[in-house]
Amino acid sequence: MLRISSHIISVIMHPLFIIGYVLLYIIMANPYLFGFSSPKAQGLVIISVLSIAIMFPLIAILMMKALGLISSLEMPDKNERIGPLIITGLFYMWLYVNVRNNDNIPSELTFFILGSTIAVFIGLTINSFTKISLHTIAAGGFMAGMLLVIMNSSYGFIDIPFPIFNIEWRVSDRMMMLIILLLGGAVGSARLYLKAHRPDEIYGGYFVGILSQMVAYNIIF
Repeated sequence: MLRISSHIISVIMHPLFIIGYVLLYIIMANPYLFGFSSPKAQGLVIISVLSIAIMFPLIAILMMKALGLISSLEMPDKNERIGPLIITGLFYMWLYVNVRNNDNIPSELTFFILGSTIAVFIGLTINSFTKISLHTIAAGGFMAGMLLVIMNSSYGFIDIPFPIFNIEWRVSDRMMMLIILLLGGAVGSARLYLKAHRPDEIYGGYFVGILSQMVAYNIIF
């Protein structure tokens, strides 16, 4: 049961999904930060960001798997992660260049994308010496970035829609932060339980993720 739970947490908190989570949170928590002129414009922004941050890197990694450049999507050997990290970093750089001067994209998302880009390239550098945990780099960045967003750009709650039932669930942003912290801690525990990393690789990942978002925040703001 614990092994299954660890795999589920690892998938839910996969590094490629984190920018998408932050984007959706900001839209739900404070949609007025965006320069949307219509629901169609909002949809185009969401599709554009999610495509560059998630879909394109995922397709590239799947192609590498199909070509035999990596043995599996888990990439157990640190040398296998070099190509996917470079590709992901380049897509993140492309995304950052496209959003940094875009009036429709708030600084709250821009700094997180920059922080994610910094984290990827720091992770790539450290990967030459040790198999640092990419999951905890993402989790650390998620916790730090969301804390900064909630502290500076939140109304105190978010409304989570459930279109199927035609209802919305209002959740305190402090509760959301607690959930994010618990998820962030669960990621490290899951990776340790699955024996994917040593403790120093887990803690190093958290440090890189948190540091990268703090640097990016100070650059943008």
